[in-house]
Amino acid sequence: MKKLADVFNKPEHTALIAYVTTGYPSVEATLEVVPLLAEYGCDIVELGIPFSDPMADGVTIQNTSFHALENGITPDICLETAATLKRSTDIPLVFMSYYNPIYAYGLDRFCRGCRDAGVSGLIIPDLPPDEGKDLETVCREKGPDIIYLLAPSSTDERISLVAERSRGFIYLVSVTGVTGTRSTISTDLADFIARVRTVANQPLCVGFGISSAEQAGEIGKVADGIIIGSRIIQLMEQNDGYVSLGTFVRNIRSTLDRK
Repeated sequence: MKKLADVFNKPEHTALIAYVTTGYPSVEATLEVVPLLAEYGCDIVELGIPFSDPMADGVTIQNTSFHALENGITPDICLETAATLKRSTDIPLVFMSYYNPIYAYGLDRFCRGCRDAGVSGLIIPDLPPDEGKDLETVCREKGPDIIYLLAPSSTDERISLVAERSRGFIYLVSVTGVTGTRSTISTDLADFIARVRTVANQPLCVGFGISSAEQAGEIGKVADGIIIGSRIIQLMEQNDGYVSLGTFVRNIRSTLDRK
C-alpha cells in the first residue's frame, strides 16, 4: 500500500488528487469509480464523508452530501467502503470530513478505523490547527495524517502554525470561498504559494475551483499537487459509462506531465 509520501517523492511529478463523495450516487458507484480514477492517472483520492452542513462546499458537493445521507451513508459505511477499495487499488485514500461526524463517532475509534481501513490522511475544513491537538494526539498513535488547510487570507501566524502541524501535505485553497468549478483562478495564487513555501516543507496541493486542463497546467507549474472535486462529480453524473470522466482525467494527467 502506497503512502502519501510515496506520491510526492517522485521527481518532477505533480500529484493529481480527485474528490468523490462516499456513497454518491451509491456505494457501488464509489467502489467502481475510485479504481478507475487511479487507472486514469489520479495519485490520491479523497473520499468525502457526507455531512448535513457542509459549509465549505459549493452546490455540487452539497447536493452529493445530501443524497448520500438520504442513502443512509454513515461513517461506518465510509470506513467499510475505504477498506474494500484498498483491496482493489493501491493509491492512498484520504477522508475529507467535517469535525462533527468524527467527534460524534469518537476520535480514538475513528482513527483506529482509518488505520484498519488503510486510510492515509484526514482533511477537516472546519478544524483549525489551534483546535486540533486532541485529534492530532490520537492520529500520532494510530494514524492517519491530519492535513490542514490554508487560504489566501491566512495570516502569517496561521501559515506558520499549519506548517508546524500539518502532515502528508498542506491543502491550499485557491480562493476565499466554497468549492465549485470556476472559469478563472486567482492571478495571486503563485504569490500565495511562494509565501507558504517560505515556512513550509510539506508538499503544497491546491484545490477549490480547478475545472480544466489549462488551469491544472498553470497551477501545476508552482504547486506539488492539484485537487479536483466538483468537476469530477459533474462528469460522474453523465450517463456514459465514465467515458467523459476518463477523457478529462487523462487529459489533466497528460497536461501535468508536460508542464
